[in-house]
Amino acid sequence: MKVRLTRSCVVQMARIRNVFEIIELYGHDENFEPQTTPEFAPTSAPAGSRQKLDILAERIQRGMPLWHPEDSTETSASMLVGAGDDR
Repeated sequence: MKVRLTRSCVVQMARIRNVFEIIELYGHDENFEPQTTPEFAPTSAPAGSRQKLDILAERIQRGMPLWHPEDSTETSASMLVGAGDDR
């Protein structure tokens, strides 16, 4: 089977910025490759903290890998999202 790329297909691929957009376009994320840029830096935010979750959310929105190999894995119990909730 021969696949022929049209100009509009190439333009669409150039506009894809993150995994959500590729899922919307194709219905899956099998073709998505996160991009690392100089902004993809490790964080010292404690695992489970609001700061760490915000950083992870920003990475996803920018099309970066979710985890940096040098991210802190330390946990501060008092900073965990939901800590102190009486649920």
